[in-house]
Amino acid sequence: VQLQAFGGGLVQAGGSLRLSCAASGQASGRSFSSYGTGWFRQAPGQGREIVAVTSVGGSTSYSESVKGRFTVSRDNAKNTVYLQMNSLKPEDSAVYYCALDRPPAWRSRFYIARSMNEYDYWGQGTQVTVSS
Repeated sequence: VQLQAFGGGLVQAGGSLRLSCAASGQASGRSFSSYGTGWFRQAPGQGREIVAVTSVGGSTSYSESVKGRFTVSRDNAKNTVYLQMNSLKPEDSAVYYCALDRPPAWRSRFYIARSMNEYDYWGQGTQVTVSS
């Protein structure tokens, strides 16, 4: 599976951006809807942190730092997951990565994968810079 993330850029504090992540090349017989999705970010000199997650069943989870400002959604028909980012702050500046989680058959559809180790496929990242 290949992931292509785009939509990053330079924005002033308080502004908005919408990131998209399109998947292609899914394994035969496995649809995009069967994957959990995650958005992560990494600022210079820092580790990669989780931002927002959707489960196969559609449940979502956000980090405390973005809760109420960011919204994750997915369009399974388009094999795409989105991250709408509003009220951006300079501390949101980072490279944003999307990832897919290929859950085992025994796991709940509503399970939220919060660890990087749980993700099987990663996009190349898109830079978001928020100026003050």
